[in-house]
Amino acid sequence: MTNDQPFVDLRKYDQSWFDRGRPAWYIFLWWLVQAIAFPLTPQPLNSLRCALLRLFGAHIGKGVLIRPTARFTYPWKVTIGNYSWIGDDVVLYSLDQIRIGEHCVISQKSYLCTGSHDMQDPAFGLKTASITIDNGAWVAADCFVGPGVQIGANAVIGARSSVFTNMPSGQVCWGSPCHPKMVRIKPDPSITS
Repeated sequence: MTNDQPFVDLRKYDQSWFDRGRPAWYIFLWWLVQAIAFPLTPQPLNSLRCALLRLFGAHIGKGVLIRPTARFTYPWKVTIGNYSWIGDDVVLYSLDQIRIGEHCVISQKSYLCTGSHDMQDPAFGLKTASITIDNGAWVAADCFVGPGVQIGANAVIGARSSVFTNMPSGQVCWGSPCHPKMVRIKPDPSITS
């Protein structure tokens, strides 16, 4: 094979094995609701967005804030713990499970991606793996979090980072690829501002 010959033959692509978790009509109904209802809900109507997600099978805790422009591929594969925030233009590409703990922040334009393809497979086979973001973690603006990643409790992922491997608890991490850089200092409760 010469360099100008494609390695991949997309005619062989087959994802018939993949389970979306709901029938096609249900998925289409969700996509309509998300395309129309989410962007049209005023900012203060967060409870309506949470109710819609719950209606479609998402596990949403109490006090969760979700901005109107957030996107969820399959909400029935998403769990968000109490008091977590999902920012503007965040995408939860939930081909597999996405679990976000309590008191987490997923900032604007971040992309949580549970799907990829096998680059060694000429049929470009689909691969999925879950994402877990533990309690108190902050994924800052415009980050990419890849399939199979776990972000530890109270970790911070710096803006525009690309996370392809697990990040440890209590660390401030950044970069492309993302790496731990320093310990996240817990504030002293005896000091008042």
